[in-house]
Amino acid sequence: MALPPADRVRSPLTGWTRAHWEALADRQLEALVPYATPRFAQYRLPGRGSWSGVVSDGLEGFARSFLLAAFRIAGAGGDVDPALIERYAVGLTAGTEHGHGGNDGEAWPELTDCSQQMVEAASVAIALHETRPWIWDRLDDRVRARVVDWFSGFVGARTWDNNWRLFQVVSEQFLASVGAPHSRSDIEAGLDRIEDWYRGDGWYSDGDGRNFDYYNGWAMHLYPLLWARMAGPDRDGGRAEVYRERLAQFLAAYPHFFGADGAPVHQGRSLTYRFAVAAPVWMGALADCSPLAPGLTRRLASGTARHFVERGVPDERGLLPLGWYGTHLPSTQAYSGPASPYWASKGFLGLLLPADHPVWTDRELPLPVEESDQYTALPRPGWLLHGTRHDGIVRLVNHGSDHNSLDDTGGSATDDPHYAKFAYSSATAPETAPRAWERAVDGHLALLAPDGTASRRRRIHPLTCTDHMASSRHDACFPGTDDTYPILTTSALYGPWEIRVHRVRAPAGATVREGGYAVADQAPPHVECGPGWALARTEAGLTSAVVGLHGWAEEEGVAGAAQVAREVETNAYGPHSATPYLLARDHPGGGSVHVTLVVLTRDDVRPWALKEAIGCAVHGDAVRITFPDGETLTL
Repeated sequence: MALPPADRVRSPLTGWTRAHWEALADRQLEALVPYATPRFAQYRLPGRGSWSGVVSDGLEGFARSFLLAAFRIAGAGGDVDPALIERYAVGLTAGTEHGHGGNDGEAWPELTDCSQQMVEAASVAIALHETRPWIWDRLDDRVRARVVDWFSGFVGARTWDNNWRLFQVVSEQFLASVGAPHSRSDIEAGLDRIEDWYRGDGWYSDGDGRNFDYYNGWAMHLYPLLWARMAGPDRDGGRAEVYRERLAQFLAAYPHFFGADGAPVHQGRSLTYRFAVAAPVWMGALADCSPLAPGLTRRLASGTARHFVERGVPDERGLLPLGWYGTHLPSTQAYSGPASPYWASKGFLGLLLPADHPVWTDRELPLPVEESDQYTALPRPGWLLHGTRHDGIVRLVNHGSDHNSLDDTGGSATDDPHYAKFAYSSATAPETAPRAWERAVDGHLALLAPDGTASRRRRIHPLTCTDHMASSRHDACFPGTDDTYPILTTSALYGPWEIRVHRVRAPAGATVREGGYAVADQAPPHVECGPGWALARTEAGLTSAVVGLHGWAEEEGVAGAAQVAREVETNAYGPHSATPYLLARDHPGGGSVHVTLVVLTRDDVRPWALKEAIGCAVHGDAVRITFPDGETLTL
């Protein structure tokens, strides 16, 4: 797509300015027009439909793009192409026109308990609030009444007990803001409920359990502060200040999630929202609570947007496909329809800030990983982040987020690859196609039954989390059985390396298997294996390696002691992927200790040399690691 010239004075790192964001927004909004229904109440985009049906998907196209249009319109003070305003005004008229001839099926579905329409209504409510002088105030009284009537389906209704509670909050607050009937108790109950999920240090779980991901930023922090904008400072009951303080705590560490190329760490669900990862940093500036310098806010947001644009997003049609870069359905969820990616609109929230705001005028500042090697402990979600300056990669070591239900039963052991892996990064994605999900090689410590069935990682119980070390316990179980086998794991960071120590209990005859990162590219990665080590390397030089330091078969004659799993069309980063892994066969039963060096780097890696140069001694409960420079570490 055509973009304005780069500004290397104001934006030396990305070249991007506000004009780039406006051009990106305009391109996406214009590209949607051919897919609109005749009166613009729905946008029926090409691609796989969601489980909610074509009409709901069409509403999703309207609502989520309306959010983008609203930020563009309000940010420009209404000085945009009048056709843009007209399209959404007409769409509101047609979408709420039930029971009238000539509607041609454009009317939006009624709001009912736990319906997908609730998600979309929240976007419509926010968009109407932000564009009130240009759209709502100019609507015919009869249309306004119909819009209110549609929103009234929220009053007293039941939502899913997670971030959906906030859709009801903002939608009913919109009703309140226009003097329409609403339930104050619904609003207060929703805001009270998220208090149950607040874990401290700026982190919410998305519902009960340990559900930590980007929803913390683009939902749990975002909607309460958007609600506060609607309610106004005299009607927020003091909640807004609490929400600002929490967002500030969250944002203090948030830049550590982004690689030098602008890529966010690839973890959690709904990653097809892409640009939406920028929403919380813009919200911090909008709510005047950000601890980040304005130049860092813009560098983070613009770097992420540029990262996707340079990789073909939006596509040649100007559309956002279901996937990460191009279309990749295995990395999406069944609730995602063809317009689902347009929650990316949240990433354009910064357009509400005036053009002379420091986030648009200050000189860009570098991300943390661009300045030095970084080690960041996040005890609330149970994560370690480590970024290396020389290759710009950020890695996330996971000892806390699992997305399992609260109980620890076999039914909860879904082992969702977006949550249950031991590690994620800004340069890799987990293997997500059904066959790869079942095989569960990458980022996983598995017990293999004699028939090859891999165990699942049940609920993760965090134990410790400091700047360089974290530990957790989980039970391994085989699908369809009630037997469990405890595994205690400690991760320690050293430069670009992770030392991973597992204390395992396993049944006799099982095989223990440990997989590293999956790397993916347009061409099949180069692979190598040797005694106690394996690696996979892309044409661009990204290397994933695992080196057995203790407890893995290492003799020359041992068949299959270290291997590489290849997959096709299972990874969001490319059609060809590969994962190195280690094996220890014929477990005697009972306890064992396994120590692995896990590497993800753009360096030239010689695993055989690392195996010789790194010392590992196991004495009782202690593991002592000696690095090539003589430094030692005891786990």
